[in-house]
Amino acid sequence: MTPKARGRENLGLDMRNLTDKMRWIPEGSFQMGSEDFYPEERPVHRVSLDGFWMDEHPVTAADFRRFVRETGYVTFCERPLDPADFPGADPESLVPGALVFCKTAGPVNLRDFRNWWEYVPGAYWKHPEGPGSTVNGRDRHPVVQVAYNDAAAYAEWAGKELPTEAEWEYAAVGASKLRPSPGVTSTPPTASRWPTPGRASFRGRT
Repeated sequence: MTPKARGRENLGLDMRNLTDKMRWIPEGSFQMGSEDFYPEERPVHRVSLDGFWMDEHPVTAADFRRFVRETGYVTFCERPLDPADFPGADPESLVPGALVFCKTAGPVNLRDFRNWWEYVPGAYWKHPEGPGSTVNGRDRHPVVQVAYNDAAAYAEWAGKELPTEAEWEYAAVGASKLRPSPGVTSTPPTASRWPTPGRASFRGRT
């Protein structure tokens, strides 16, 4: 694991290299959560955080490809499914794959996600829409079809760690819900708002 930098003054040469293309998010407080969407986001509550580093941009397909080539890592969507995890399922249907977004012909019932997501055997980060699709030519696109454990493995390889839910929301909301800590004067945090699971940040975060 990498050292957990608490401020710019703690950075050594290696840390400066590690935090290239990252932004320092200053300490502060904000109103976390929402009363308008999902029940698990309630109630809105005040959260205070120490400063931390956050990547400016999502992890790209090229970044993830380099990680896989250097480590031989196999993502969750590529691994064989264990029948013990799916009691009663037809073993022949337990094929590795992932959910793929499917455009609908018109309005659909939003209570059933199957109206716009389809399980596609063979879909994973290198073939995100399934067999026949490719990330070739999309090196600078955010990597997709990665699970939490895949993102955590990438972050560790990169010398970073994934942000907490509070850190991610704090960095993403910008100035709209921020309440600086007493005595702290700084510009509002800025970071990419793309909610990619493969994002890393730094204390390190990715």
